Amino acid sequence: MRILLSNDDGYFAPGLAALAEGLAPLGEITVVAPERDRSGASNSLTLDRPLQLSRAHNGFLYVNGTPTDCIHMAVTGLLDFEPDVVVSGINNGSNMGDDTLYSGTVAAATEGYLLGVPSIAISLVGREFKHYASAARVARDLVARLARAPFGAPVLLNVNVPDVPYDTIAGFEVTRLGRRHKAQPVVAGKNPRGETVYWVGPAGAAREAGPGTDFHALERGAVSITPLQVDLTHPGQIPLVDEWMARP
Repeated sequence: MRILLSNDDGYFAPGLAALAEGLAPLGEITVVAPERDRSGASNSLTLDRPLQLSRAHNGFLYVNGTPTDCIHMAVTGLLDFEPDVVVSGINNGSNMGDDTLYSGTVAAATEGYLLGVPSIAISLVGREFKHYASAARVARDLVARLARAPFGAPVLLNVNVPDVPYDTIAGFEVTRLGRRHKAQPVVAGKNPRGETVYWVGPAGAAREAGPGTDFHALERGAVSITPLQVDLTHPGQIPLVDEWMARP
């Protein structure tokens, strides 16, 4: 099995190393990751400058671009093969609910999916990040399952794993995305020149987090697996907009 890995925390991130180690028994591992932390980069492609590819001492390839750049380059010409699966992570922190719109971790997997490759984004949910091995083992479970029982069509899975020992995980749940409250306000400060600068505020608390959501699964200590799609069309509003446009 040929497995392409990426992330949004950078090629040096411990979660990426743990993921590569955990998936190595399943096949040939290739890593193409950003050269630095690109958290929050979403699905951006770099179109205003050329990209440079480098190789780290451990063999990981890294690119001076976004997570989407990494997967796009890898699948569309950098590699001399098409991967069987793309796995992005292990992210430091959750990617649940509205987070998925901003996440570079999810974006790397989304690019694989758009290019026709089954893809998985995997994140470790907690604050201390002690149990990368748990998330790596979950990734191995899922990739092995894909190898045994492929979907027959590209699939995009967003996976969140509680930061606990693997044998204490409360099962696996297939979920839908929850929703968060409005983000907290930006935080103003001063730079060394005395100029006012702003930090984007933290994400809001969970708002829609009932049974069946990713938030609920993690709250009870389970792994959340959410199948995602890319079609943003709001079909329920097509008749409303049609009617609105028909008005004088």
